[in-house]
Amino acid sequence: MRIAILKKDKCQPRKCEYECMKYCPMVRTGVETVVLGDDSKPIISEDLCEGCGICIKKCPFGAISIIGLPEELEGEETHRYGENGFVLYGMPIPKAGTITGTLGANGTGKSTAIKILAGLQVPNLGKLDSEASWNAIIKRYAGSELQNYFDKVSNGKIKVAYKPQYVDAIPKLFDGTVHELLESTDETGASKQLVGAFELDEAMDKDINALSGGELQRVAVIGCITRDADFYFFDEITPYLDIYQRVRVAKGIKDILKDKAVVVVEHDLAILDMLADYVHLIYGEPGGYGVVTMPRSTSRGINEYLSGFLHAENVRIRDKPIEFSAHPPREVLKNREVSTEYDGFDKRYGESGFVLDAKSGSIGKGEVLGIVGRNAIGKSTFVKVLAGETEPTTGKIAVDVTVSYKPQYIKGELDMTVKEFIYSLKLGESDKVEVLDPLGIPELESKNIKELSGGELQDVAIAASLCHDASLYMLDEPSAHLDVEQKVRLIRTIRRYAERRGVSMLIVDHDIYLIDLLSDRLMVFDGEPGVRGEIKGCFGMREGMNIFLKDLGVSFRRDENTLRPRINKIGSAKDREQKEKGKYYYL
Repeated sequence: MRIAILKKDKCQPRKCEYECMKYCPMVRTGVETVVLGDDSKPIISEDLCEGCGICIKKCPFGAISIIGLPEELEGEETHRYGENGFVLYGMPIPKAGTITGTLGANGTGKSTAIKILAGLQVPNLGKLDSEASWNAIIKRYAGSELQNYFDKVSNGKIKVAYKPQYVDAIPKLFDGTVHELLESTDETGASKQLVGAFELDEAMDKDINALSGGELQRVAVIGCITRDADFYFFDEITPYLDIYQRVRVAKGIKDILKDKAVVVVEHDLAILDMLADYVHLIYGEPGGYGVVTMPRSTSRGINEYLSGFLHAENVRIRDKPIEFSAHPPREVLKNREVSTEYDGFDKRYGESGFVLDAKSGSIGKGEVLGIVGRNAIGKSTFVKVLAGETEPTTGKIAVDVTVSYKPQYIKGELDMTVKEFIYSLKLGESDKVEVLDPLGIPELESKNIKELSGGELQDVAIAASLCHDASLYMLDEPSAHLDVEQKVRLIRTIRRYAERRGVSMLIVDHDIYLIDLLSDRLMVFDGEPGVRGEIKGCFGMREGMNIFLKDLGVSFRRDENTLRPRINKIGSAKDREQKEKGKYYYL
């Protein structure tokens, strides 16, 4: 069984000679395996295609994929987006009293799956000529738990609550204050409790249009939780949130919806591990196809995903496993040469009254220094001062090095292709091998900057930063909008880049796994959000993580099989034991 995928954003018939048709052996014998559609782009017949792969190699834009799939998937399509478009196989299964997670790469159908479950999209079962009937959909899932579910959906017998992936669309749909929005959505009376737990009291009188991304995300989650529904669907809950806010949101969902059926799409493995009872893994080729696995325990599912091999399906989804180490060998490099030093300073903002107190410090050659702390506590201000983006109020910056800086918020406003933008930079001889190829930039070259997704734009911004010749690189929230695969790619790229070039790296991020895998040392910020911030110091990973997690109120243990850090269930025997010993982070 095979499917043919044409990525229409890459296909450019005006700039090619239709090599896909010209060199196709079947077309040359008179068989219409490849024909032109109304948009002058090719349509590949999957029934007639022999899978020789010549069109893949000859397409100058890499727009074609011919994918071989297991025979058991034949006739099992859940939904297909047009001829030669993306195909989704299988569905997650929501269960009462259970939080079900879905984990997979961007572009493999997670959002499509929960939109179908939420009744926002009717699956076509792979039939492109017409929308599938509910009778056909129910028949497809006969004998499974989804049969009864879709029967109730078709008859309007269940009520669902749905939080979309992109919360920035909310201000376009609602005009008013946070209080007015939550008042209109609260059907259970729980919003007041959640507003306090999520630290949104001061935002209640704000206009929706004036909210930050983090505030908007928490408002959206509360709006979903407080619906009186049978099934709840959350499409990503952590973007824009710091680790403190992520833990509080996860606790809120578990506490309020403990007897409900909940499905969550999430890329933060630490939060997913803490939140979900079971997970469905979704594997495939981004933009090509996605296959939803049967559920497995959260621990087993995440471990299999990290290993890159799914045992029940006998499928390898990654060339190499993501590995953790109980004793990172780079941590023992005590006598690392100092490459960057900075003096102490403070930065005050007159309008808000916020003040950051930063002590002097240094960064070693080839070192990656992780930075953790709450939002609005001065992390980005610290990085901006070092980067020369803003002047300190008192003190001075004695950073006598060249600096490259990727800001926290990036905008795709340039009207040019990724290739035009990247090659407008002064690329070094090794940049393509060490930066562009590992980050997958060649796959994006034909796209316009304005058309990039959040994750794609993040990759381009990181690549642009690393392609500058500098001694100190500072990346503010580089994991935002990235899926697990993209984060792994980012971790490998940054580690190799720092070690091979002997440069210093400052990484501000809220993803604990990324910080754990990347960092040699940890800089911990403390204070009161929006009021004051201070740097507790630069610590070894064991000491720094222990200080950070104690303040966060959670404990981490190492998974026995993979050594990955796992958040203990709050109040569990292991959680109580570690907290009593003062060991919040085990190495």
